Amino acid sequence: MDPEEEPPSLLWGLDPVFCAFARLYVRDILQMTESAQVPGIFFYNLHPIFKVDVLGTVVYRREREDFFCYGVDDGTGVINCLCWKSEQLKEEGEDPSKSGGKRSDAAQGGFDPVAELTKLKRAQRERRCVEIGELLRVRGPVKTSRYREREITASAFYKVDDPVMAVQISWMMEVPQLYRECYDKPFQLQPDAAGDSSVSSLSRAINTIKDFLQQKSVSRFRPYDVQDLLEPLISRPPQTASADQEPVAGPSVCGQLRQLLKEALKSLVDEGIVYRKVKSQDEVYLVTAQDKDLLMAVKDVIREDSKREKYAEKGCHILHILSAVRQRFSLNVSREALELVLKSLECNSDIISTSDSHYTAF
Repeated sequence: MDPEEEPPSLLWGLDPVFCAFARLYVRDILQMTESAQVPGIFFYNLHPIFKVDVLGTVVYRREREDFFCYGVDDGTGVINCLCWKSEQLKEEGEDPSKSGGKRSDAAQGGFDPVAELTKLKRAQRERRCVEIGELLRVRGPVKTSRYREREITASAFYKVDDPVMAVQISWMMEVPQLYRECYDKPFQLQPDAAGDSSVSSLSRAINTIKDFLQQKSVSRFRPYDVQDLLEPLISRPPQTASADQEPVAGPSVCGQLRQLLKEALKSLVDEGIVYRKVKSQDEVYLVTAQDKDLLMAVKDVIREDSKREKYAEKGCHILHILSAVRQRFSLNVSREALELVLKSLECNSDIISTSDSHYTAF
């Protein structure tokens, strides 16, 4: 990456990915470019990253006096993980079974805190001693070793017991969604101190309308219902000092307000938060999450088509559901709006997702 393309370090904290353990594929961790401003910070799609969260199979294991080196393979690549030993693991000469023998006899038939502590230490030791072929989860900052190889210095690591692969399946479903919704969208902020006033006004307008729809539980509205809410966001022209001065030419306040409202509504439609069931001169916008008719239409499509032999095993694909809803309900339903409806129905246990893009009814 060209150093000039990096966002200034003062803006990194505005990206939520910077403060989180990013669940990236090992392939992407190995290919990330290191920052030219601050060593130890890496960039993926302009997202500043220094902490990652990895789940994979141990393919090699090396032990030293103070740490373990595990090679973790998540299916896209192998990365070295440096895992420091705890004090309990370093005390190899201590035999937990010999400690507190007399107390155990005295406490026979009751609760023995020494014996329970011994069991806890043994369980902790077993969870931290990982063998080749076992599943390991590692969280920590990314480093570049002295051999110029990328590795993870673990701040936390543990063996994952996953006999039916439930954890791995859940992981494989969550990570692609994080990529779509976050990592694959570049981090875009204006680096200048003044910022872009038009972008700032648009984002504030969108948030203002969202707050209004949520607080009032609005199911439908027209543009003039929310137009007054955006009036404080319009910058008014400065007052002329005297009558001799001519006013500065530029768009009127009403024109700016209408343009801002138009752009805000377009962004809300693109996000799927609102939609228009019928496009006519009477602009009526329906709130996707509050439209019971749309929720019922999607639910009926999934319930009816899931009974067909073609979709009985895996469920209905999202594109099939979208096509059916457009034919039976409205041509203006977008995929983004449908995804919000599917998420709402799944949260209410009306439907269940059988894969990343397939849904079936209970």
